[in-house]
Amino acid sequence: MMKFAVALLFISINFYTYNYMASEAVYPPRESFDTFPLEFGEWTCSERQEMPPGVENNLGVTDYLICNFVRPETHDMVGVYFGYHESQVREEGGGAGENSIHPPAHCLPGSGWDIIDNQTVTVNIPGLPQSPATVKRMIIAKGELRQLVFYWYQSRGRVISEDWKKILYVGLDRALRSRTDGSLTRFTIRIIQKDEARAEAAFFDLAPLILANASRYIPE
Repeated sequence: MMKFAVALLFISINFYTYNYMASEAVYPPRESFDTFPLEFGEWTCSERQEMPPGVENNLGVTDYLICNFVRPETHDMVGVYFGYHESQVREEGGGAGENSIHPPAHCLPGSGWDIIDNQTVTVNIPGLPQSPATVKRMIIAKGELRQLVFYWYQSRGRVISEDWKKILYVGLDRALRSRTDGSLTRFTIRIIQKDEARAEAAFFDLAPLILANASRYIPE
């Protein structure tokens, strides 16, 4: 029932926007992820990864960062992904097609990963536009491999964990601010010898360093 109500509200807001509040889309200034630092104290990323063109087109990202940050002394590794969408509507003002951020909980099973735990948790991380904030925490598995995943949508000054809220705020901000930009932030940490606590500690060690630089790339 909640999903239906959100979908109906989203459609109503967009109808109102198209017909009564049509205005030029706002694209806030930002820096390209090409300039994002690759070294934070003990953590370094040796090279940025690139998506295959088909995957990039399917996701609809305007700009992105994929980098595995490694701490050599402890052999911890954290995969960092930022996917920025300048617009979540393919044709601003025309209503023809969406360019929504793809939820990891929907995409990971398609990549062969099983989600064995999925929670919404509260975190307090310096660098977030809202802190404490609620984010998604998952454990995923592929064969014997286990990974810890934290992700959230960071859009127009908000930290959003739920898909329906992301959809709702896209409609509201389009109507009131002429903005539909947003991003997905995801940290993926390999779990070594079933030690989830170690993986979580690695996330909380690196995340504040990464997020302290994120505001130049993800506009509020």
